[in-house]
Amino acid sequence: MKIATYNVNGINGRLPVLLAWLRDAAPDVVCLQELKTTDDKFPASALRKLGYEAIWHGERSWNGVAILARGVKPIETRRGLPGDPSDRHSRYIEAAAKGVIVGCLYLPNGNPAPGPKFDYKLRWFDRLHTYAQGILDSKVPFVLAGDYNVMPTDLDVYAPERWRDDALFRPEVRAAYAALLDQGWTDAIRKLHPGERIYTFWKYWRNSFARDAGLRIDHFLLSPAVAKRLKAAGVDKAPRAMGKTSDHAPAWIELGEAKAAAPSTVKAAKKAAKRAR
Repeated sequence: MKIATYNVNGINGRLPVLLAWLRDAAPDVVCLQELKTTDDKFPASALRKLGYEAIWHGERSWNGVAILARGVKPIETRRGLPGDPSDRHSRYIEAAAKGVIVGCLYLPNGNPAPGPKFDYKLRWFDRLHTYAQGILDSKVPFVLAGDYNVMPTDLDVYAPERWRDDALFRPEVRAAYAALLDQGWTDAIRKLHPGERIYTFWKYWRNSFARDAGLRIDHFLLSPAVAKRLKAAGVDKAPRAMGKTSDHAPAWIELGEAKAAAPSTVKAAKKAAKRAR
């Protein structure tokens, strides 16, 4: 099974690029971030013509997340990250699809740092830690995928010395990401490519993509049951080279078949969600 994550940076404006990539790559499950559209403007019909059903959580002009599944309807298990009922940003959606639960997230950028936006990012991370621990305790096969807005180490940024004070690279943020790994999550790309410079984002200016001056900020964190199935991981750079494209490229993982039938992922996810409330 192939699972992908892609920050589309405006789904309707980038729709031709997204559709072309879906036709070529044919992932089974896709997490999308930065839809930048309201729910009624989400292009469900165009995606359905390619064989993808979807669930989505839109927001006008900002944020927005979606999960696509090829040939099946994703079964929504959660909408919104628990822990702060006042947070109305569309940054998290979760669904069961093809034997796993997939959580699609768009973690806050946090700039300028320090400041209120950075504080919000750290609070969001704290809520994610709590929820992620509940998921691990439930032992459900789970993938936490999306745009984390974190470069975990110096290896994940083309010029570390230029980013020390940025909200994507500050020590507090890297420590928060490392704390997720300490819980027992596996960073899929780094697991299979431990010493390789792999980027998922390149700024639009200064010829960043052509120079490969990028960042790795889109990640897959795998629960132990899923990590055992990890076969391959990478980034499809071709969409980033197209016109009117996102500043991100799709990242992907491939999983082997489960050795044994898993219990109902939907029921397990709902139990984990109740514990996290």
